[in-house]
Amino acid sequence: MQRQSVTSNHLQSVGYDPSTKTLEVEFKNGRVYHYVKVPPSEFDALMTAESLEEYLNDNIKSSFSYREVV
Repeated sequence: MQRQSVTSNHLQSVGYDPSTKTLEVEFKNGRVYHYVKVPPSEFDALMTAESLEEYLNDNIKSSFSYREVV
């Protein structure tokens, strides 16, 4: 999945696959997570949020299953 760099204190890059509704987030510590069944509207909201970390913590992590990609 192609990710785009983001301006953030903790996030390095973010990608999204609309065909599988998978959100991929790379943190600056090198860890990568997949969040599943994320609607495109949530990805759009994340990418336009004033604080990506805050939106991720408040809206994505609490609502969608995720796993670390090894």
